[in-house]
Amino acid sequence: MARITKKPSPKKAPGRRNRRVSKSLEPARRASKNKPIDLYYWPTPNGWKITIMLEECSLPYTMIPVDISKGDQFKPQFLAISPNNRMPAIVDHDSPDGRPISIFESGAILQYLGRKTGKFYPRDERGRVEVDQWLFWQMANLGPKAGEANHFRHYAPEKLPYAIERFSNEMNRIYGVMNTRLKDREFLAGNYSIADIACVGWASRAERHGYDLSGFPNVSRWLQTLLARPAVKRGLSVKVEAAFHVDMKDPNVRAVLFNQKAR
Repeated sequence: MARITKKPSPKKAPGRRNRRVSKSLEPARRASKNKPIDLYYWPTPNGWKITIMLEECSLPYTMIPVDISKGDQFKPQFLAISPNNRMPAIVDHDSPDGRPISIFESGAILQYLGRKTGKFYPRDERGRVEVDQWLFWQMANLGPKAGEANHFRHYAPEKLPYAIERFSNEMNRIYGVMNTRLKDREFLAGNYSIADIACVGWASRAERHGYDLSGFPNVSRWLQTLLARPAVKRGLSVKVEAAFHVDMKDPNVRAVLFNQKAR
């Protein structure tokens, strides 16, 4: 399987290639055809979208950590790739025209990788419309609203009952929409697709956002199906050691994450 490369270790899990991790935000220089994709990443539901897709497509990639708690996302090298100062972003050194191409925004990356590989993104227009609807539904609804629900539950300096209830109700509505959609189909767009890949990381953290998915049996069934996929497991397991040591009570960390303004 295609893996991220890391420092060699004496023991390897069966069937795995070495993983590669870069410590620099500089894009790798094109050296040869089929060079691994550079993935600018931090272990969040948005980052997992791309690790899962890369694993599902067996594409080799180099994981480049973007420590969003320290402001790596504002460094010029990263802004040249992702002007919205958000990860994930990729640089593909083996693009269709043979020149490196950089892409930011997780939905755009998923569509690009789907077109590049012909996997999990239909070639026919009707099929793509079906997938695109649910991909953009995730980007406009499930992701942002789950993020707000999480923020006001766990990170707001004061508990605001109105905000907590507002986004809890919205998450209830969203999971209801998803539950209805999955009533008569296995996946969001019929076949497994980038729409499912976009949603699984967020849905896997439903309890953190205040939700027990047992009240949404079709969503629960869908989630367990996805979490059983080997590539999804690998994508969700891509770790960055520094992420385990972020102190969310540190005023400097909070200023970087929650008090961003135009620069």
